[in-house]
Amino acid sequence: MKALQIYIVEDEPLIVSTIETALLKQGYKIVGDAEDVISAIKDIKTLQPDLILIDIQLEGSQDGVDLALELDKAQLPYLFLTSQTDPETVARVKQTNPLGYIVKPFTEAGLRSNIELAWHNYESRNSDFLMLKSEGRLHKINQDSILYLKAFDNYCYVYTASKSYLVPHTLKYMAEQLNKDNFIKTHRSYWVNVNHIDSVGINELVLKTEPIPISASQKSLVLSKLKST
Repeated sequence: MKALQIYIVEDEPLIVSTIETALLKQGYKIVGDAEDVISAIKDIKTLQPDLILIDIQLEGSQDGVDLALELDKAQLPYLFLTSQTDPETVARVKQTNPLGYIVKPFTEAGLRSNIELAWHNYESRNSDFLMLKSEGRLHKINQDSILYLKAFDNYCYVYTASKSYLVPHTLKYMAEQLNKDNFIKTHRSYWVNVNHIDSVGINELVLKTEPIPISASQKSLVLSKLKST
């Protein structure tokens, strides 16, 4: 299992060091840290961490709540690091959607358990969704709505009934993210949602939108999958 990649936004170097030491001991990977919102946003776009830890009270004109609002727009998961805050800040925090709060001062065990629980809940909620980056935007797509995926060189098209997305990943990479209970490879260039198959012919199957090629080597697997659903 891939180590969770974490980015830290905290303006107290001692706390950053404490967090890094504690999480590295637990097998997490720290991909970077920043003291301010502008640096954090730039890094997060480049490094694409799995999870961000954000101190609410930061030095400068923007604080952790400002950063959280930007992460909410991009649908990126984060946890707040928090101590006592004033009523105005608390009111602003209520407009954000963190996975949870790690209260300062924290223990190593408390830090670990907060992250583990928050990440478990996040994965549980998002297990049937794909995060797709297409045309400069991040899209959260329910896998049930996906009809099929089609290879396009080193890219991949993801088709729903209403829209198609060209994503900068190979078909093989995208297939690894799919719920294999519902998806099957029908051809070297296609993965199909079996719940949207209307019929199967000699060398093609029909979805609600168009025929999809099916290779001879995959046909028996597809028919077997259809019978079991």
